[in-house]
Amino acid sequence: KILRSVFFKKAQGEAGRFASNSNNLMDLAKQVLRKLQSGDFKGNMAEFSGNVQLLLRMVKAYASGNYKVLPWKSLVSIVAVLIYFVSPIDLIPDFLPVIGITDDIALVVWLMKTIGEDINKFSEWEKNEKTINIG
Repeated sequence: KILRSVFFKKAQGEAGRFASNSNNLMDLAKQVLRKLQSGDFKGNMAEFSGNVQLLLRMVKAYASGNYKVLPWKSLVSIVAVLIYFVSPIDLIPDFLPVIGITDDIALVVWLMKTIGEDINKFSEWEKNEKTINIG
C-alpha cells in the first residue's frame, strides 16, 4: 500500500533528480542522519537505524565516486526511500507516536529485501576497503 501511495510516488519522482547530483545526495544523507539522531530511532529501533545507516553509507560511497558499481535502479530506489523517510508528510505522519514510523520501517524492510544482492556486494566491498585502509 505504501509503495502505491501518492507520497512514495512523489519521492520516486524526485529520486532520479537527486541521484544524478552528488551534492543533492550528500545533502539528503545529512537530512537522514539528522532525523536518525533526533531520538525517535534509539533503543528498539537499533536494527532499523543500522539498516538506514548502511543505506546512507552506500549513497555516500556512490556520491563520492568511491563505489561505482551500484546499479542505477538500486540507487534510485534507495534515494526514493530516503526522501520518503525525511519527508514530514507521508502515508502515516511521523508525529504520531510509534505508529508514525511504521511506514518508514516497512519501506526500509522492503528495500533491504528488494536490493539485498546489491547490499551484500556493497557490504563486502566496504569490509575489503576497511581491511585495505587499516593495513
